[in-house]
Amino acid sequence: MDFPHVGIGVIIVRDGKILLGKRKNAHGEGTHQFPGGHLEFGESWEDCARREVMEETGLHVKKVRFATATNDVFSKENKHYITIFMLAEPEDGEPKVMEPEKCEEWKWVSWNYMPRPLFLPIE
Repeated sequence: MDFPHVGIGVIIVRDGKILLGKRKNAHGEGTHQFPGGHLEFGESWEDCARREVMEETGLHVKKVRFATATNDVFSKENKHYITIFMLAEPEDGEPKVMEPEKCEEWKWVSWNYMPRPLFLPIE
């Protein structure tokens, strides 16, 4: 039997804008997403958020806290994810593409003008 996976998405807010990246080489390829990834065994949501943001963008984040959660089935890929969304603020610096095999770019965008298409959990 297959079980749902747990993902963490991190909504990083700076000057009223949020950080989005464009996915590649994975389910949801070509969609825009927040930094994040899989929750590891024994890891807290906050620690996972900090680790994933650092691994993917090179940024350190602060004020990491729970925002919301979603329950999504990716029918085409036969995947099921519970995604925990965390809010955070960057400490300093600009995001860098640290995993070019997974993400094309990072950019700061307005909540009102988010690029499309969006990754399923943030639609």
